[in-house]
Amino acid sequence: MNDADVSKQIQQMVRFIRQEAEEKANEISVSAEEEFNIEKLQLVEAEKKKIRQEYERKQKQVEVRKKIEYSMQLNASRIKVLQAQDDLVNSMKEAASKELLRVSQDHHSYKHLLKNLIVQSLLRLKEPSVLLRCRKDDLHLVESVLNSAKEEYAEKAKVHAPEIIVDSIHLPPAPSHHNAHGPSCSGGVVLASRDGKIVCENTLDARLDVVFRQKLPEIRKRLFGQVAA
Repeated sequence: MNDADVSKQIQQMVRFIRQEAEEKANEISVSAEEEFNIEKLQLVEAEKKKIRQEYERKQKQVEVRKKIEYSMQLNASRIKVLQAQDDLVNSMKEAASKELLRVSQDHHSYKHLLKNLIVQSLLRLKEPSVLLRCRKDDLHLVESVLNSAKEEYAEKAKVHAPEIIVDSIHLPPAPSHHNAHGPSCSGGVVLASRDGKIVCENTLDARLDVVFRQKLPEIRKRLFGQVAA
């Protein structure tokens, strides 16, 4: 083999090696580009998923805030309604309290009422000796019915007439503009056992409170169409 043949073979070998190198390089380049595209797609999908999750999380937060805000507004509205109902009921009681003042203005009927209140209190206490407290303005009316009240009680209870001691300490006076915030009493009496352990509060104000508590469900039903819990 002469030099020309050797040179030719070498050139062929060089071309073959170069071709293989180029093909290998192309394969590597294509493979790298495919891997890059796959990784890029995965990164994009991962980022999209992250964005979707973040959006869903924020959307849930907004929904929760809306529900909380709606619940708070609903509760506030309910409280306002209940407050308005209470204000109306209280205004009715205040009006009834003012009407009580008229009871003691009719001395004839009020005198009869005082006697009945004393007899009722004696029947509840069933004590041989009691203390009686009334308003200073009612003292003369109370003293005028004491004997008849004791006799009626004795007849009903089948006992001896009790001893009734009128207390020197009086119940507060009727409500007035001069004493708007102080203690007051619209009338009636308070009786107690001599040791003070048993007390029967039979004032007009106390009776109004009892009746009002008993009738409150009915009052609410008539006013608002439902019985308050």
